[in-house]
Amino acid sequence: MEEELFKRFGKLFPKGTILFREGDTGEEMYIINNGKVKIFKEIGGVEKILALLGQSDFFGEMSLLNKKPRSASAEVVEDAKIMVINNSTFDTMMRSNAEIAIRIIRILAKRLEDADVQIANLMIKDSNQRIIVTLLKLSESGTKIDTGIFLKTDVEKLSVTTGLEKNKVNEIIEKLAKNRLIELTNNGILVRNTDNLKKYLDYLVMKEQFEGM
Repeated sequence: MEEELFKRFGKLFPKGTILFREGDTGEEMYIINNGKVKIFKEIGGVEKILALLGQSDFFGEMSLLNKKPRSASAEVVEDAKIMVINNSTFDTMMRSNAEIAIRIIRILAKRLEDADVQIANLMIKDSNQRIIVTLLKLSESGTKIDTGIFLKTDVEKLSVTTGLEKNKVNEIIEKLAKNRLIELTNNGILVRNTDNLKKYLDYLVMKEQFEGM
């Protein structure tokens, strides 16, 4: 089903293509076959990346659902093949294919969860605590294996979630790995023991409280 849809609606977009801008009328949604897209807003003249999306991710659907202008902008950051779905096709897909409808609902629920994490992070001033809280939150839905919990994330994604610069995130991640709280892999991060990570977070919080006395 999905392969047939890509054959019918797939388009090639080179790096740098602006798919839509904040405030535009939303008449289409997008599903990424391959490549990457960033969702961003400009706040006070400064670009703020809200999400980095890749294969099988979709975006732009909210304007079709609520009939409101785009709430952010979308730019292709890696040459991509993307399926472009208009309003009538979207309605047909939702009505005729329960699997697609359920998938969209699950992803929307995950986005709400991610938004909660981002909001919580805004309340935390310390960069180390932000990273650890994010890792612990991601661990709740991570993949459990014999050596810990595997998280499909990286420095770039953590930077978006926490609002920290990538070099700062990388510095903290390397420190956590050096202390054997996490392990860096080719395609993600392994949290060795969430209890130990929580204890380290408690230590950082207590240290901050005592230093402020």
